[in-house]
Amino acid sequence: MIELSLLSGQTAVVTGGAQGLGFAIAERFIAEGARVVIGDVNLEATEVAAKELGGDDVAIAMRCDVTKADEVDNLINTAIERFGALDIMVNNAGITRDATMRKMAVEDFDAVVAVHLKGTWLGTKAASLAMRDQDSGGSIVNISSISGKVGNIGQTNYSAAKAGIVGLTKAAAKEVAHAGVRVNAIQPGLIRTAMTEAMPPEIFAQREEEVPMGRAGEADEIAKTVLFLASDLSSYITGIIVEVAGGRHI
Repeated sequence: MIELSLLSGQTAVVTGGAQGLGFAIAERFIAEGARVVIGDVNLEATEVAAKELGGDDVAIAMRCDVTKADEVDNLINTAIERFGALDIMVNNAGITRDATMRKMAVEDFDAVVAVHLKGTWLGTKAASLAMRDQDSGGSIVNISSISGKVGNIGQTNYSAAKAGIVGLTKAAAKEVAHAGVRVNAIQPGLIRTAMTEAMPPEIFAQREEEVPMGRAGEADEIAKTVLFLASDLSSYITGIIVEVAGGRHI
């Protein structure tokens, strides 16, 4: 008996796919039979990532600033033109500009909200329209953060944007469910990536101690949860927020 992969023949778009969680998600999708278009503001790094993922047959690299509607539209249109459809959209692109409110510049607040919240809105809007036009439904997965649930000191911009993604996800899910488009979100906790490993070791260790499971998560543990929400395994699930945080902040 031949077993089909979970995403066999499907096409996905992943923003912020050049590294970290985005790369891990794209890698997991390809392992499950999908073709992936990855977008990132760093085109050179995105091209390197696409080559590592298997090249043009399965992974296409594009420069994409998720705060610009035309670039997001271009990302989605390329997926449809090259692979014939859009089945999955993962809105993962993000930045940090950490500082306490007293020290945070207005520009740093605006930049973080624009990339995370506006970028997710643009991606959700464009993907849902494409999925409705092709009349075959689809799955949109938005990457929020546990910071959007509890708030972190020095992250009023990031926490606000990530909390906004929760509301956006729920509202969008209600709007497009009738068209067979599902919209869900994930709130990662402390995940071992280049960004978190750049923390001072004592801060990382302190945060790890706050996790009931006693360890930081791995990027592929986020990717596997995204895979579940992207695939037909979650065919009757929409508008939910999944915490992937080892029990932290329950």
